[in-house]
Amino acid sequence: MTKRAPRPENNRRGEENERTLMLINDDINSFDHVISSLVDVCGHDKIQAEQCAVLTHIKGECIIKIADATTLETMSAKLRELSLETVVI
Repeated sequence: MTKRAPRPENNRRGEENERTLMLINDDINSFDHVISSLVDVCGHDKIQAEQCAVLTHIKGECIIKIADATTLETMSAKLRELSLETVVI
């Protein structure tokens, strides 16, 4: 296994512009609906979507995407149209 050199602190993928999209648990939507929504809107594969759905159910919330605010606001709006509660942080 090869080791990668650590990134310099001033070159860290634009972290100051990154936000997180948080999925909030509800008692309305089925696991299948949440999973298919995460696959369709966020580009998750099925396993990742299942893990996010389970974590959201157990913990009450789960970070489902990290990106710039504009991208996350668009995803959040699409997920809200599908009756999923989300928040951009």
